[in-house]
Amino acid sequence: MSSRGPDFVQSLERGLTVIRAFDAEHPQLTLSEVAAATGVTRAAARRFLLTLAELGYVRSDGRYFSLTARVLELGYAYLSSLSLPQVAEPHLEALVAQVHESSSMSVLDGADIVYVARVPVSRIMTVAISVGTRFPAHATSMGRVILAGLSEQQLTELLPQLPLTKHTSRTVGSVEALRQELTRIRTQGWSLVNQELEEGLRAIAAPVHDPAGRVVAAVNVSAPTTRTLEAMRRDLLPPLLATTAAIEADLKSAPARRQR
Repeated sequence: MSSRGPDFVQSLERGLTVIRAFDAEHPQLTLSEVAAATGVTRAAARRFLLTLAELGYVRSDGRYFSLTARVLELGYAYLSSLSLPQVAEPHLEALVAQVHESSSMSVLDGADIVYVARVPVSRIMTVAISVGTRFPAHATSMGRVILAGLSEQQLTELLPQLPLTKHTSRTVGSVEALRQELTRIRTQGWSLVNQELEEGLRAIAAPVHDPAGRVVAAVNVSAPTTRTLEAMRRDLLPPLLATTAAIEADLKSAPARRQR
C-alpha cells in the first residue's frame, strides 16, 4: 500500500523522472532507453516525451531525444528565489582572488549537495563543476559541514539513507565512522576532506548560518594535493572563515534590504 497521499499526482512524478533520465553520461536517449531508465512502458514514455517536446523541454531528431536549454528555467526559478547565491557570489570572488583557488557554495538536497554558486580558478577535477552539479554529501567537505549542522534526530533519520559509495580508497565507508567525523566537525566548526571524492583533490569547508543560527549552506575552497593539509589549514582556513562570517552578516541585512 502506498504511503503517498490522495493528492499525489503520479503522472507528474513520472514526467519529472523522464527529465531526470538525461544526464552528463546520457545526454541523448532513445524511446526504449527512456522507458528502461524510468520503469514505464514504451507507450507511456512516448507520451511523456512528446508532451515535453510540445512544451519545449525536449527535442528529437527522429530517433534520439535530448533536453533543451529550457529545462534550466526549472532550476532558475529556485535559484532566483534564493538570496544565498546573490549574497555569496561577491564574497566568493574576493576569496578566490585572495587564495588563488576555486571556491563554491552548496546546499543539502537529500543525500547530495547541490552547487548554487561557484567561482573557479582552474579545472582540477576530471568532472566539470557548475551551478546545479550534485555530489554525495558524505564524501565532500561542504556536505559534511551541512550534515554536522543537522539535529541528532535529523541525522538519525538521514544517515541510514546515505549510500556511502567509495569514490576512492580514502572515502569514509561506514555510518559509525561518518558520525564520528561529523561530531569532530561540529566541535571545530569546519571540515577538511582529503581525496575522498577524487584522487588528487582536497577541500576545506565552513558552514553558513541563517539569521536564526541554522546551517543553511556551506562554502569551500578546493585545491590540488600540491597544497599540504597543514598549508590548507594555515593559509585557506582563516580567509574561508572570514568569508562565511561576511556572508552571514549580509544575510542578516538581506531581509531589510528587500523590504526597502
